[in-house]
Amino acid sequence: MTVNLKRSSPGGAQEPGRRSMLGLLTGAGLAGSGLLGVISNLVFIKPRATYGQPQRFTIGKPDDFPTGSRVALQAQKICVVREGDKLAAVSTVCTHLGCTVGLSETGFACPCHGSRFDHDGVVTGGPAPKPLPWYKVTLAPNGEIEVDKDTEVPSGSYLSL
Repeated sequence: MTVNLKRSSPGGAQEPGRRSMLGLLTGAGLAGSGLLGVISNLVFIKPRATYGQPQRFTIGKPDDFPTGSRVALQAQKICVVREGDKLAAVSTVCTHLGCTVGLSETGFACPCHGSRFDHDGVVTGGPAPKPLPWYKVTLAPNGEIEVDKDTEVPSGSYLSL
């Protein structure tokens, strides 16, 4: 003798039984957890990198830098050199191990390992293997000075104002 567990509705249609309902819920749960797993893996794979400060930036108007001055900008790690109507940007990152060099009477001095550089960034002493790089300097249309640290120029390359 078989017992029919399916309930019949007043219209004669049979409602799903307990076993088919549990199968349906189990399938929905497995599909939902699979979808959640795929989404979480895609989020995990996407890189969340920060790339630091922009390498092209403005530093102000030419009048902000008096003639004959050397101004170190700590945040941008450059030194702005102005001689007459010429302007240049020299890196203040030591080429030995990346310490920030400071201004000295003879040029630049690295506090970490004693490297010394002249006013043009040429190595005069210490373990630094190469001179300080010079960066491209341009005058923006709005009259501000723009420095591009992605473009190195030969030592002694000035922007004529």
